[in-house]
Amino acid sequence: MNTRIETTPSSIYLAETHEAENLSRELCDYNMYSEDAALGEAVRREGAQWAESGLIAFGQMTGSADYLELGRLANRFTPELDSHDRFGNRVDLVSFHPAYHQLMKTAIEHGLHSSPWTDPRAGAHVARAARTYLHNQVEAGHGCPITMTFAAVPTLRLQPDLARVWEPKVTASVYDPRNVPVAQKQGVTIGMAMTEKQGGSDVRTNSTRAFPVGSGGPGQAYELVGHKYFVSAPMCDAFLVLAQTAVGLSCFLLPRWRSDGAKNAMQVLRLKKKMGNASNASSETELRGALAWMVGEEGRGVRNIIEMVSMTRFDCMIGSSAGMRMAASQALHHCSIRSAFGKVLNRQPLMQNVLADLALESEAALTLTMRMARAMDHRSDEQEDLLVRLVTAVGKYWICKRTPNHAYEAMECIGGSGVMEDSMMPRLYREAPVNTIWEGSGNVQCLDVLRAIAKTPAVIDAFVTEVAQARGAHAALDALLAGLAKDLKDVRDIEYRARDLVDRMALALQASLLLRHAPSFVSAAFCHSRLEQLGHHNYGTLPRGVDCSAILARATPNVAHA
Repeated sequence: MNTRIETTPSSIYLAETHEAENLSRELCDYNMYSEDAALGEAVRREGAQWAESGLIAFGQMTGSADYLELGRLANRFTPELDSHDRFGNRVDLVSFHPAYHQLMKTAIEHGLHSSPWTDPRAGAHVARAARTYLHNQVEAGHGCPITMTFAAVPTLRLQPDLARVWEPKVTASVYDPRNVPVAQKQGVTIGMAMTEKQGGSDVRTNSTRAFPVGSGGPGQAYELVGHKYFVSAPMCDAFLVLAQTAVGLSCFLLPRWRSDGAKNAMQVLRLKKKMGNASNASSETELRGALAWMVGEEGRGVRNIIEMVSMTRFDCMIGSSAGMRMAASQALHHCSIRSAFGKVLNRQPLMQNVLADLALESEAALTLTMRMARAMDHRSDEQEDLLVRLVTAVGKYWICKRTPNHAYEAMECIGGSGVMEDSMMPRLYREAPVNTIWEGSGNVQCLDVLRAIAKTPAVIDAFVTEVAQARGAHAALDALLAGLAKDLKDVRDIEYRARDLVDRMALALQASLLLRHAPSFVSAAFCHSRLEQLGHHNYGTLPRGVDCSAILARATPNVAHA
């Protein structure tokens, strides 16, 4: 039986249930550098004003819709491992989406892996930190091999004969992802392989053994046998590895291919199933007599690689600061458009409190990070060198530790759409804990602070000299410094109290820097909320009297189409 359906005016419009209105828009097609007042001020203040024209162009690129899309694609289509080719040959090939390769190519061509070494002028570390900060806002995972390549150079220089061969290719502005021997490449990347199952951060318990091929010693060839539980970026061309010799734990450079063109006996067992950092491959490997060359003095492996670790920890500060900036930018942008209960969100007092608090945290993280970049530019100055030795651990601990809850709170500002996987926020949230754990968790950083103080007491004098430049500018900072001076002298149960001490050291540094360099409405808000209200507070608990409107105007990206 045929049934005839009558078409009436009401049935024609059944598909049109509502009119779309009050919708937010993507944060894109803006200049990431020019719309970040705190970053521009820091670049000029810390000595890299010469790089500003290049940073403006770089910020325009990183803020474009097409370039931001690369970050999404690199994380949606994650790396895949082929241990063998279709003929049965062992290849240990990790394949990446083209978006990942484009991010790597851009980073290397702009010197994020090398510029302070190839062009060591005043402000070189500051300029590189600014570019890294911008690029990591697009995508964080590719930053892992970039950071390790950058950080490997000081360690390689401990072995001049190896450095002469490797450094020109390590620092070259050429990205070549092919799985071929180093001799066939103009540019290479460097990874690191230290962590083992039984020790984690306690690398002195490593059981990987190194057997000399000949006479042994610095610069000589060894064969390594053991298991590495975390090897970041297994497609790097060589790795700095810690292994035991008869003398003790030593550092080695292990290439992925042998000099005779054969594949080295470093076998990738599997890729790690990580919560975040999805675009970057991390792996578990077996060393089955892998050929490697000793770097630096035998038995001093930790000391020889410590400068690399320090550099990677500094990049954790940059990466987490970048994550904060992007999370805050997303929340600020959304809340400048979206209305609720009859008013734009960023004009509502309680939301202003939350947004301003997020912006303060972001600016404080950036300001401390860029101050440390200047210290790295001036390590020939004893005061600056001491700051690097102490504050790298302080900053890595504090900034990275503050990032996860910052990402969550920014997500909450956006609401339900911020939880959706087609938003950037879930990626920022999953990425946020990575830097807190990589290169030493919070406890490891605090213990390193205590070791630095015990081994080189002058680091405390350098710290006091730095923060005291703002003494008298705010009573809360003066009180904090007085309490710190007393508590640092009390060595009873100091390890138990280490986190509290390092928390306060970080806050003192950030407050001092903001009081000296930021607008008064920023520094006053920071000191009132972080120093006068010491304790555990959620974001959005700024006290009365804070000029939230001025903070939001300073931090919110101005997007033309918004």
